[in-house]
Amino acid sequence: MIPELGHFALALALALSVAQAAFGLVGPWRGMPRLMAATPPLAAGALLATATAFGCLMWSFAANDMSVANVVQNSHSAKPMLYKLTATWGSHEGSMVLWVLILALCGGAVAAFGRDLPSALKARVLAVLGLVGIGFFAFILGTSNPFDRVWPPPVDGQGLNPVLQDPGLAFHPPLLYLGYVGCAVTFAFAVAALIEGRVDAAWGRWVRPWALAAWSFLTLGIALGSWWAYYELGWGGYWFWDPVENASLLPWLAGCALLHSAVVVEKREALKTWTVFLALLAFGLSLLGTFLVRSGVLNSVHAFASDPTRGVFILALLMLYVGGGFALFAWRAQAMAPTGVFAPLSREGSLVLNNLLLCSVAAVVLAGTLYPMFADLLLGQKISVGPPFFNTAILPLAVPLIGAMAVGAVMPWKRARLFPALQRLWWAALGGFAALLLCLALEGARIGPALGFAAGVWVVLGALADIADRLALFSRPRAALARALSLPRSAWGGAVAHAGMGVLILGLAGMGLATDRLASLKPGEAVELGGYTWRLDRLEDAPGPNFTARRADVSVLDGGGRVVTTLAPEKRTFPVGRTTTTEAAIRTSWSGDLYAVLGDERDGGAVLRLHHNPLAPWIWIGAAIMALGGALSLSDRRVRVSAPAPKAAVRGGGGEARA
Repeated sequence: MIPELGHFALALALALSVAQAAFGLVGPWRGMPRLMAATPPLAAGALLATATAFGCLMWSFAANDMSVANVVQNSHSAKPMLYKLTATWGSHEGSMVLWVLILALCGGAVAAFGRDLPSALKARVLAVLGLVGIGFFAFILGTSNPFDRVWPPPVDGQGLNPVLQDPGLAFHPPLLYLGYVGCAVTFAFAVAALIEGRVDAAWGRWVRPWALAAWSFLTLGIALGSWWAYYELGWGGYWFWDPVENASLLPWLAGCALLHSAVVVEKREALKTWTVFLALLAFGLSLLGTFLVRSGVLNSVHAFASDPTRGVFILALLMLYVGGGFALFAWRAQAMAPTGVFAPLSREGSLVLNNLLLCSVAAVVLAGTLYPMFADLLLGQKISVGPPFFNTAILPLAVPLIGAMAVGAVMPWKRARLFPALQRLWWAALGGFAALLLCLALEGARIGPALGFAAGVWVVLGALADIADRLALFSRPRAALARALSLPRSAWGGAVAHAGMGVLILGLAGMGLATDRLASLKPGEAVELGGYTWRLDRLEDAPGPNFTARRADVSVLDGGGRVVTTLAPEKRTFPVGRTTTTEAAIRTSWSGDLYAVLGDERDGGAVLRLHHNPLAPWIWIGAAIMALGGALSLSDRRVRVSAPAPKAAVRGGGGEARA
């Protein structure tokens, strides 16, 4: 009964999405306020129906309902309850229900928090979200029904993929989907603006918080996925330029460009056409990622499905939504003439450079990701594009991008001079140069990591210089505290996000100094790596709740012979599915990670893969700081659409307004 209720709820959500789209389009076109007023309740109804369907699916997993094919294929009664619940979105079918749930949540959020939006614009935005929902609800009901029954029901299920039996599954997909699907809201705002033929500062103000929220969630989702792969797959790296990894990076790059471009629209009413284009592009790249994960056209450890039928359906949706959006853009772009004028050397000019470089990086990543597929289809050639290509092609674009991050933030709007801006950053440049020399002195001719350390210090100190300049910390230090209290949180958020990027760059530079070693050891034997002694103490069995494991105890000693830590890497065997996984053992500190992986056993010993990864945690700490900066900016009342600053507060907040 519960699965049938969930299936009915999905069909009901489809029907409500159809009504939402129809009322939201016809109402503003015919000037019918009642139809426009009906779109928010319909969006709320679609959210309630979708949440009901998702709850029914989760109940099926929690109750071990083996009459549901999705439960049989992705769960087992012996699994801990956490992994039974997370298995809800651990399959293609379940993940698509999560996808539409977040889409419905976005529609409900626009309906609830878009009180300050003009009724016509709000109705059109909800209509576009309804149109997107129609396609994906039809996709689920037609090709990916998560409530399909199986008869007779088996005694037990086949179990979840052991790689997915990890707490990371509870957070990584939801956060990533919040970023992916969040781009649908900015897409809807862009299409609504194209229909109206009007993009102004108010539109930039309305779209920016949604772009900020999507970018923040996507930042966390990508970072968490990278960390999960780092400790779960046992390869000691953080990014492999896997096609699906690249597919998640593409909308992040476009969203980052959109976020900066929307600021120019809001502040100066310039870059209107470019901002709308980026909003369409970000969602298009999100759908591209969905297509790559589920079509089977590219091989990836992240792939959910390899069904050509599903791939063709998603490709059709991609062409319909993105193609339709860009066709509308080509028709209406001339109506969005910019009104703001600025010199090339200005904050607006620096943001234009930022956007061009970000889009260039995205173009390189897109070309490297899709070229093997086209080479196979058109030329019949099997080509692999890996890290050497991406690292070499992106570096020339990343250098000016990093350089402009700090310079652009201290430039005034409309017109600026380069020398005064550089004067404000002299100590950031000095710090970067000192980091370069220090790395060369300690590590020798390691040019790549040295430049990375210099860039990271430059960005972090540049963000601090920006805040110090806003507070007049050095010219008028006595009033700095008062200015700090009145400074908008969006300004703090931008500086924090830039500083987080600097910390991430420092982590990447540290990983450029990483060392690793493959060693075959018997108990009592040891090897040297990274200034430490790694000693294998014992090998033993370690049973788990639904697996058996072999565990190695590895003591890591410093130069004085003192035990720094004991690592316990495991190799787990799951009886259901007869699958073996590796569980890396990691000791994390502020200076880096000590990382060990257990391989095959032979001759009374074992093969160990040992890694010393300097500053590895800084990569994910930096990403978390970036997301924190996004959240801090979003907490600013003047950024949120639904909560503008009260007029009385504006009249009485002269210091804040000046800041």
